[in-house]
Amino acid sequence: MEKTELLNKLKTIIKPYSNDEAAFNAMTEDSDFITDLKVNSANLVDIILDIEEAFDITIDNTEMERMMDVRTAVEIIEVKIA
Repeated sequence: MEKTELLNKLKTIIKPYSNDEAAFNAMTEDSDFITDLKVNSANLVDIILDIEEAFDITIDNTEMERMMDVRTAVEIIEVKIA
């Protein structure tokens, strides 16, 4: 899967949980889920569960703790689907 396709799929997952539409529309790999996209911590868990389902992967607790921004999420997904 190409990175652009991965990012688009990830954006689709994140969109319903972001509480700041302007920040979501300006989302980059440097965007932090909580501070930039205004995703609350409970919804961050929902995003991770949705990522697991969408990409058919399992994210362990250590990876989950690291997954605080888009870049790290992409890196973890890329490793898992490789």
